[in-house]
Amino acid sequence: MKGFLVLEDGTVFEGEAFGACRDVLGEVVFATGMTGYQESLTDPSYCGQILVSSYPLIGNYGVNKYDSQSECVQVWGYAVKEKCVAPSHRDCDRTIEDFLKQNEVPGICGLDTRALIRKLRNSGTMKGGISTGDPAEVLDRVRKMAHPEQSNLVAKVSTKKILRFDEQRAKTVALFDCGLKMNIVTELRRRFNVIQMPFDTTARAVKELEPDGIFISNGPGNPAHPEMLATTVSTLSKLKEDYPMMGICLGHQLLSLVFGAKTYKLKFGHRGINQPVKLEGRVYITSQNHGFAVDADSAEDAGLEITVTNLNDNTVEGMRHRELPIFSVQFHPESHPGPQDTGFLFDRFEKTLGVR
Repeated sequence: MKGFLVLEDGTVFEGEAFGACRDVLGEVVFATGMTGYQESLTDPSYCGQILVSSYPLIGNYGVNKYDSQSECVQVWGYAVKEKCVAPSHRDCDRTIEDFLKQNEVPGICGLDTRALIRKLRNSGTMKGGISTGDPAEVLDRVRKMAHPEQSNLVAKVSTKKILRFDEQRAKTVALFDCGLKMNIVTELRRRFNVIQMPFDTTARAVKELEPDGIFISNGPGNPAHPEMLATTVSTLSKLKEDYPMMGICLGHQLLSLVFGAKTYKLKFGHRGINQPVKLEGRVYITSQNHGFAVDADSAEDAGLEITVTNLNDNTVEGMRHRELPIFSVQFHPESHPGPQDTGFLFDRFEKTLGVR
């Protein structure tokens, strides 16, 4: 069936609909990973977004039961150049189209993703829609829709109850779930007992759990959304002098806001598994998925030391507080997808808590 991807500037890309047969509107973004599409599709940080893959062939190794980063597909729509209908891999148990159908997520294939991504790079991310209907009608709906970031997307993907993982470790970490990837939980459970909490858990409730440290996860949306400032940021402000803390991605941005730094929206974000950063005089290749960044000048004014920078655009990729045992990174040291070069940062957090 013929399908269309319509951008808010009126650009229409024609292709073939696949996955779930329904319309969807969202923010159109792109990712550059050659592999890892299953992990990306299930990453809660993509909530509210229509994802475009730059790699031209998607689904060639299928989908398996091991690599998902949450319980369902989190992207709102998916756009690819070519979908593979006959995948080959020993762990494959379904095709990419089956995966989208089972999760009721629409997709579109056969469109010129190279031209689409060049437009997004030049103009910035845009609102858009996937539909099999009249493109003119879709454009009208896209232009009238509220941007997904105007709602609190974190509330849509955060756990609704406290989950405990008792690994018989020496230390316990309270994990703020702002839309976390499961590999973060895996890395933490290798080192700590973990208590996974809703994003709006109060400071009093955190203290009653008696953790030794606090971890803040990745997640979708604007870190300075009023509901995030009133919940997670406010709670962390009350706890910052009581516990060592580490944050990843959205968690990095939230911690920066705690100390008075500012965040801003990037033109087209960093989404891929090949982003170079400079840390302690060495270059690491990292996995990233974010559309916002921390303002460097405001971070330094807030008593934060910038520890990592992005070598493509010099944006802030990591910071630590000058006095408190608190640090964070914008990229994903837990990978999935991507390289595991910076996994040692979890070990550093372990040492911050007095282990080893």
